[in-house]
Amino acid sequence: MTGHVPVMLEQVLAALAPRDGGIYLDGTFGGGGYARGILDHADCTLWAIDRDPDAIERGAALVARFPGRLHLLHGQFGDMVSLLNESGVAALDGVVLDLGVSSFQLDNPERGFSFRFDGPLDMRMGKHGPTAADLVNTLDERALADLLFDLGEERASRRIARAIIAARREAPIETTRRLAEIIRAVLPPDRSGIDPATRSFQALRIKVNDELGEIERALQQAADLLSPGGRLVVVAFHSLEDRIVKRFMTEASGRIPAPSRHDPGGLSVRQAPGFRLLFGRALRPSESECETNPRSRSARLRALERLPLSATEAQRRGLHP
Repeated sequence: MTGHVPVMLEQVLAALAPRDGGIYLDGTFGGGGYARGILDHADCTLWAIDRDPDAIERGAALVARFPGRLHLLHGQFGDMVSLLNESGVAALDGVVLDLGVSSFQLDNPERGFSFRFDGPLDMRMGKHGPTAADLVNTLDERALADLLFDLGEERASRRIARAIIAARREAPIETTRRLAEIIRAVLPPDRSGIDPATRSFQALRIKVNDELGEIERALQQAADLLSPGGRLVVVAFHSLEDRIVKRFMTEASGRIPAPSRHDPGGLSVRQAPGFRLLFGRALRPSESECETNPRSRSARLRALERLPLSATEAQRRGLHP
């Protein structure tokens, strides 16, 4: 599993706090870095999900290294409840999610995730469904501009969309190199040194894989699966991901403003939160890690712990309070 460096591994393990006998989920197996760290840290059982069949195939060696302790599931982490239920797992002591695209996917030209290589304009994590090429060659100008702006936070989205529409009239846009060249032709180099194509490629990847929808589904399901004391640890890499994670964890921990005294809703009794935040703000990678692994620079780690169940909730779940 060379080529994959798990981001903020020490902080992830400290937040997850895996213990002997526990049952955990790595919802984004990828290169197996977190999985290996968790299994080395404690004599526990780990279930791991990945939508990429290549990742599942690569994981066979790690399964052999931890016989009976590591179980791989092919699917999307937004379906974790059904995937685990099919395997007889109804509760977890911890969940870790490493959001975004994996190093293996970025570094493989045939997957079409990166403008650093020339390859088919694909970007599908699961190798099924519409590709990025399908989007850039079929969406109308307004829809394409909105996609680039909403999911890539690209301010020049309308200019780029016009250029894409003009280029595809000459010939379909089918490779990463051609799309990147179209974008670079209408955008000046960024002062930060970031490639002008970065935000557009991000937007297309997120859309192709419904990444934001997957995150929202996964967060709620992970929270529902946690046993009392169980922890949810999430590493996000850009603002759209982190915004969703922050909002979910803030609301789950009850850290929302009280309603105005003039609001009739303020008269109702607010339920005690079922979770607590482990950190007041997101953790960041160390300077040394950013130097050795530049891809970690934008990482943000947030974590949540389920509190003991109230008598009402325990009764609802059919448990003893």
